[in-house]
Amino acid sequence: MTSEFTEYRLYRQGDDPRRLDWKLLARTDRAYLRITDDHAIRTTLLVLDASASLAFPEPTLDKWVQARRLAVGLAAVARGEGDPVGLVVATEHGLVRLPPRSRGGVVGEIARAVDGTAPRGVSGLSGALQGVRAGWRVAIISDFLGDEEALRARAATLVIEGAEVFALHVVAAEEADPPLASRLATDPENPAVSRVLHAGVGPDYVAAFKTWRADLATRWRAAGTEYAEVRTGEDTAAAIRRIVRPT
Repeated sequence: MTSEFTEYRLYRQGDDPRRLDWKLLARTDRAYLRITDDHAIRTTLLVLDASASLAFPEPTLDKWVQARRLAVGLAAVARGEGDPVGLVVATEHGLVRLPPRSRGGVVGEIARAVDGTAPRGVSGLSGALQGVRAGWRVAIISDFLGDEEALRARAATLVIEGAEVFALHVVAAEEADPPLASRLATDPENPAVSRVLHAGVGPDYVAAFKTWRADLATRWRAAGTEYAEVRTGEDTAAAIRRIVRPT
């Protein structure tokens, strides 16, 4: 717990005398309370999905750009509150970890780590939650197209143990409302799987994708987490305000 001074206020009957500023009383012969803002230190861990499905759409990689911005922005918010912040990036080669730190340069370290990563291959996120402790705040940034069930089960356990978990679902505008044209679609995490999508299946796909997202949100909220969908076209700062200060 840290206490930051905010202001002085004249002492009133019933106030806690332990908050009196005795030095100011001695100088002015007037009783003032020293008002502080008590802030409980909470470790924040950012878990970032760097699998190939985040590399969409090409060549702009809008999903990865938004996911990366969310990670750095949330790190800055945590450090602005005086909290330690760490990062786990799930890559095709395994987990890249930056342990939670309170030092001033940690946001820059996180920015360099995510800028130096490219979304490729298949990655597992559930292992990224190992080592999380009660009282921690965890933000999972993903499109949840990988090991979502195992990840959600682990997140539900952490919530029961006293952690606060945010599931941040990054969705590209082209996924929710694809162009009405025939195309060859290839699974980015398994290039051997591909099929032709005809223009006529567009409405069915849009409906199915909407239903899947709604079911995903229901499952994560039932697990006790805070779920939020973030579109690639949404202003990142506005998205972060929506996430950390829900209405």
